[in-house]
Amino acid sequence: MGRYINPFTDIGFKMLFGQELSKPLLIDFLNNLLKGEREIHDITFLDKEQTAEFEDARSLIYDILCKTSDGEKIIVEMQNRGQSFFKKRSIYYVSEAISRQGIRGTEWKYDIHAVYFVAFLNFRLDDIGKEFRTDVALCDLKSKEQFSGDIRMIYLQLPYFGKKEVECENDFERWIYVLKHMEALNKLPWAAKSPIFKKVSEISDISALSREERLKYDAAIKIYRDNLCVYEDAVESGFKKGMEKGMEKGMEKGMEKGMAEGMAKGMAKGMAEGKEEGITMVAHNLKSMGMSLAAIEKATGLSPEVIEKL
Repeated sequence: MGRYINPFTDIGFKMLFGQELSKPLLIDFLNNLLKGEREIHDITFLDKEQTAEFEDARSLIYDILCKTSDGEKIIVEMQNRGQSFFKKRSIYYVSEAISRQGIRGTEWKYDIHAVYFVAFLNFRLDDIGKEFRTDVALCDLKSKEQFSGDIRMIYLQLPYFGKKEVECENDFERWIYVLKHMEALNKLPWAAKSPIFKKVSEISDISALSREERLKYDAAIKIYRDNLCVYEDAVESGFKKGMEKGMEKGMEKGMEKGMAEGMAKGMAKGMAEGKEEGITMVAHNLKSMGMSLAAIEKATGLSPEVIEKL
């Protein structure tokens, strides 16, 4: 174990990016992330829980929600475990953040501010490609020119970032290297020369935590590691059963047609059904192990209504 906090626990992420003391760190990271595109001078942290606008709608809970001095909103999410519906959830989050800017009355002229969505993913998300960084914006399909800058989404898949310390060429890459390896480090690189990384070192140093903060952090680390173990066990068990069942269905359907083409189609359909059933079994396993409804929803993408029926 190193000298610094794990930035991908809830409490570690908040200490590093989600408190007034660390505001300069978040601004610096975002400016390096968006370098050449825009520059943020100040941010205001907003309530992470956005209550539902309608009686039957869901409340939204973000990891970090902030607003720039220009009125733009920035959502920063940290996700440690794979989730089949994360891409759709992120689109929903951005859409909601835009729609909530609407003002009742005839005077409002759709003068919306841009919404930025930044996702740290501690896993590989199959449906967005195999690159470390994926940038999404509204653009014209033919010319590839940007249609609007009001929606901006950035996905950072940390497992695909493989640069070593000496290979980092700019502050953005240095940020990613530090975040990815922080928990195992005994000395923070670049802290001696960079005021920002010096501040990162000071804020994230475990020995600098108060007794109360240390107790909270230790509890968060235990939950983080226990949840990872529970999730991995549930995923392995759930997907194994689901895929086996799906394979059996695919074999049966393929054999019924008695043709190579029928077999291929049957197998493909069975595999898809198996994956879906596997997700349900994962949720069932997590629920039986005592994980909270909100945590299961975040891990699997299933709605609370579906989870409650399991």
